[in-house]
Amino acid sequence: MADNNEPKTYPLYKYAPSMAAAVILCICFLASTILHFYQMFRKRFWFLTAFAIGGLYPLPLKTPPGKYRRTPFVIQNSYILIAPALFAATIYMILGRVIRLTDGDQYSVVRNGIVTKVFLTGEMLCFVMIGVGGSLVSIETTKPDSSNAKMGSNIILAGLILQLVWFVFFVAIAAVFQYRIRLYLTMRVRARPDIRWERYLASLYVVSELILIRSIFRVIEYGQGIDGNLQSKEVSFYLFDAVPMLMVMVWMNWQHPGEISLLLRDGGIESTSSQPSHERVNSDIPLQVHVPKGVGDGL
Repeated sequence: MADNNEPKTYPLYKYAPSMAAAVILCICFLASTILHFYQMFRKRFWFLTAFAIGGLYPLPLKTPPGKYRRTPFVIQNSYILIAPALFAATIYMILGRVIRLTDGDQYSVVRNGIVTKVFLTGEMLCFVMIGVGGSLVSIETTKPDSSNAKMGSNIILAGLILQLVWFVFFVAIAAVFQYRIRLYLTMRVRARPDIRWERYLASLYVVSELILIRSIFRVIEYGQGIDGNLQSKEVSFYLFDAVPMLMVMVWMNWQHPGEISLLLRDGGIESTSSQPSHERVNSDIPLQVHVPKGVGDGL
């Protein structure tokens, strides 16, 4: 006779999940996340906190093959949908810091004082929509054809589409800024060869492209619905979601944006940028800043 205390299980996947692939993925994410936390705490790069937390992306909550417990499944799927928003939020903050570092506010379509706030607000809206939709879907996990489940899926799809459009807009803003500042270098950029702004933006574009791949995949996946081809193949999740997000993590380990914070903080730029322009007489005088070995390697 079955044990009444045993957790109830459900056939929640349309494929047989590979435990080996899940374990390998979790180990890779864990290694990269630990390194991110180390890099963050070592030099107090607190603006990267959201990014490091996003590295907890693949929660190992699966039960033995065949049937699966609903609560771990819901937690896992919700976090997988939400976590990349934490990556995007950090990328928005990086652009704001690059604009401030180069003193290139006049070249940004959105004023630097609000650029981070504008994009973070949009990302938070997407975050809430995906979270609410995920909650509705989770209530009816075993009834995917119910009205609540369909409504939840539609809300998730709307959140994903908005997130994709918002992110494309962000990349366009970054590209316009790069084009303008390349044509008309600021005095600070001319005087400070240690400000490698083009490499910072190039790194930002790499991770942005990876996030866009994942976002497009998720939009198509939820557009197809529960019976769609993408949701029935585990390899799709790994190729277009898990692996790109792991590449974002590893790339940011290598091309670490901490160098930007060091230049702002230890180079005195952060304090001078807050002063009125007529008081910043010496803001563009070259200042040698020692960037410790290992911070921003590869930049």
